[in-house]
Amino acid sequence: MQSVPMTVAGAEKLRAELQRLKSVDRPAVINAIAEARSQGDLSENADYDAAKERQGFIEGRIAEIEGKLSYAQVIDPRLLAGEGRVVFGATVDLEDMESGAKVTYQVVGDDEADIKEGKISISSPIARALIGKHEGDLAEVVAPGGTREYEILEIRFV
Repeated sequence: MQSVPMTVAGAEKLRAELQRLKSVDRPAVINAIAEARSQGDLSENADYDAAKERQGFIEGRIAEIEGKLSYAQVIDPRLLAGEGRVVFGATVDLEDMESGAKVTYQVVGDDEADIKEGKISISSPIARALIGKHEGDLAEVVAPGGTREYEILEIRFV
C-alpha cells in the first residue's frame, strides 16, 4: 500500500480518536454486552444485538485508523519551503475571477478535509488544479458545477 499524506494536526486527531476508541468506547461496549447477556435469552435481546453491532463498528474503526497511521506520511507544513508553489500542506489565498470573492484553503489529506475549516483534500478538483502553481498564477478548476477560475494571491506554510 502506498503512503497516505497527512499533516501533523491530522495525525494527532486520528491518534486521539484511536486512544478514545480503545480506552473509552471499547470498554463501554464490552460492559454493555455483559449487561445484555445477564438479561437472559440472547436470541430476542435487542440490547445485545445493538451492543454487538456497536462493537463491530468500534473494532472496524480501530483497525482502519491503525492502518492509516501505519501508512501515514506525516508532513509538517511549517517545515516546507514549497519554493513558492502550492504543495501538500500549503495554505492558499485565492480570488474567484468571476465573483471577486476571496477564500483561503489549506491542502490536506483525505481524512482531514473539512470545507467549513477551509481544509481541502489533496485529491479534490480544486487542490489538483492548485498543485504546482505559483503566486499570481491562474488555476482553472473543473468541478461538477462548471469551470471556475481562481487567481492565487498568496501561498503560506503555517
